[in-house]
Amino acid sequence: MKKVVLLVALCLCVGNVFAQDADKLRDEGDAALNAKDYATAVAKYGEYLKQNNYQDTIRIFNCGFAANQAKNYAEAAKYFDMAVKMNYNIDDSYVGEAMAYRNLNKTEDFLTTVEEGLKAIPDGNKNKANLEKLLYAYCIKQGQAAQKKGDIAGAEKMYKEVLIASNKTYQGNAYYSLGAMFYGNGAKILQAATPIATSDPDKYNAEKAKADKEFTQAKEYLTKAMEINPNDANSKKILDSINEILK
Repeated sequence: MKKVVLLVALCLCVGNVFAQDADKLRDEGDAALNAKDYATAVAKYGEYLKQNNYQDTIRIFNCGFAANQAKNYAEAAKYFDMAVKMNYNIDDSYVGEAMAYRNLNKTEDFLTTVEEGLKAIPDGNKNKANLEKLLYAYCIKQGQAAQKKGDIAGAEKMYKEVLIASNKTYQGNAYYSLGAMFYGNGAKILQAATPIATSDPDKYNAEKAKADKEFTQAKEYLTKAMEINPNDANSKKILDSINEILK
């Protein structure tokens, strides 16, 4: 009986030591966060949360925040994703996770996070607007990079991702980017074919048909841009040019 009592006492003692260690790590994490020593905060919170079995939602969120600040974006994404799944501080958690994936340049994870966040965050919440701003900036930048490399399909995909935003300015700019891109493609095809208009009319007509297809696609996008913003002078200028070409 004495051995059993001693064993129980020992277990309780060990449990108390672990609890004290966890509390110490938590407090050290809090102190590091307050001191803006973000790398230390991530390390302390990480050890604490392992011992805590990832039950402390406040420190999970804090760890994500500290990791983003420390540019430890993989850890930030991990902890913010935990916070999202635990439904803690959901709007800030989605923004933090999206920022982490943006900085990791993980496009599909970024887009999935933003799309889920826009559905989960109520209208009128400032972080819904923040998510849309992140989406717009990232997708336009990625679209322009793809376009510069000649990856038209990739650019089109990224520009179109902006259209899930409710912000009309973002939508209009995305439609303009799409229209201007296809107009540029058509213009290049037509310019390259012009010297053979007389010498090889059949080949010229075939190339002209390809260019017209690009112009028609551009017209569709630019018309949508004008529907959103009738005062969009840039879209109107290109549309006038396309209408002349397609006569």
